[in-house]
Amino acid sequence: MNIKQAKEYIKDSVKLYLKKDEDGEYRIPIIRQRPIFLLGAPGIGKTAVMEQIAQELGIAIVSYSMTHHTRQSALGLPFIAHKEFEGLSYDVSEYTMSEIIASVYDVMSESGIKEGILFLDEINCVSETLAPSMLQFLQYKVFGRHKVPDGWVIVTAGNPPEYNKSVREFDIVTLDRMKILEVEADYSVWKEYAKERNIHTAILNYLDMKKEDFYQVETTVRGRNYITARGWEDLSAMMLLYEEENMTVEESLIGQYIRNPRVVKEFGAYYELYLKYRKDYRVEEILSGKAPAKAGERARKAGFDERLSLMGMLTDRVWHDIRENMEQYDYVSGILNHMKQLKNAAADERSIPKSLSEQIQGRQKGMDALMKAGSLSDKDKRKYKNIIRYLIGCEKELRQEGIEDNDEALKLMKARYDAEAAAYKEHTREVKDELHYLFAFVEDTFGRGNEMLVLLTECTVNKDSAKFISMYGCEEYKRYNEEMMVSDRADSILEEIARLEL
Repeated sequence: MNIKQAKEYIKDSVKLYLKKDEDGEYRIPIIRQRPIFLLGAPGIGKTAVMEQIAQELGIAIVSYSMTHHTRQSALGLPFIAHKEFEGLSYDVSEYTMSEIIASVYDVMSESGIKEGILFLDEINCVSETLAPSMLQFLQYKVFGRHKVPDGWVIVTAGNPPEYNKSVREFDIVTLDRMKILEVEADYSVWKEYAKERNIHTAILNYLDMKKEDFYQVETTVRGRNYITARGWEDLSAMMLLYEEENMTVEESLIGQYIRNPRVVKEFGAYYELYLKYRKDYRVEEILSGKAPAKAGERARKAGFDERLSLMGMLTDRVWHDIRENMEQYDYVSGILNHMKQLKNAAADERSIPKSLSEQIQGRQKGMDALMKAGSLSDKDKRKYKNIIRYLIGCEKELRQEGIEDNDEALKLMKARYDAEAAAYKEHTREVKDELHYLFAFVEDTFGRGNEMLVLLTECTVNKDSAKFISMYGCEEYKRYNEEMMVSDRADSILEEIARLEL
């Protein structure tokens, strides 16, 4: 299965493991809650998927790499305990709490979240001294004498032996205690993730043309060549920073992340072409309705690779702006909720400045708790920080103006909110214009060809663009969709998205 299918399977399993009956007992007894073993090649996103599951379910996550643990750190340190029984005194050896179990209790204490996932990576690379204890752990959720708290689901991961010389193959007795999911690299699935993570367009365009270069591990006379999803993502982050600083991305940089000489050379050559396309076609001008006449003429005569690159550059820019707009919507909505709370406080004759301070502390505390639990996504973290920054700005202005009166405080805060809402509306208008000009350029340049079909499909399956269009409409999308008779297909795709809770 691919990593997306594995994610849904694990997510469902966690929800069922945490399901309780009317007496508060787990429907599946703890001893029958088999740990999940995610087996797959390195760098395909196993750890990232676990973080996403915790964030989507609103539970905590504690992650450990088992290669870093010795018997002492996993099971605890021995000490002598003095005991008595019917007048007989004796000493016994006991163990302190495992570092892993202690971390689970720390997260529960700091975050207030009592249920979660204990994710143990590279489980099949444990040290020889720890291996005998794994059977007890996998069956009874016990390290030493200390048990994993109820409400914590164990998920493990590891690499097949051909990828890691440190792998110790589990015996059947151990394997029979786990639910095993074998995962393979799948570019189409990773591409969905990559678009949400703003992976560099040049990388996605290149891999669209050469999907076989997405993931490779091969042995040559000079050693091992390998390309992983992690490598492409890390390369993307560095390329974006290089471009931001006007630094040149050379093959030597690409080769630090992509360990395959052929792919390094071919991607380096494509990236140079990509930069040339970006300069020649002037994407900014196209999306502002000022497309150079030469751009359309050149695109009509261009080959498949060049057309694909152009469409990627155009849609990437628009989807980026739409994603920002949707985050801005969440931010403004969050501010509005705080405004409503402050109005309620004023109605109850409570001090607005004091209530505002309490809201800042509450929002900060909530963010800190979710961060400690590992269940706060990057998107939600940005929203929290932006709202806290806004509230602190309001508090500072109230203090500087010496405003204590509730009516004056609400008036000032409403003015600030109106400014944020106006900025959001202006950005929404700009994004709608970009969509309009994007459709117009594709229509003028390619007609109702494959490029238009690709654009319509992308508008439908991209969850941010689908949400934006459903909220604000897009006449071009509706018209071309109906003219090309793909509305039924679009509806089925949207239904699939809803079913998968994307």
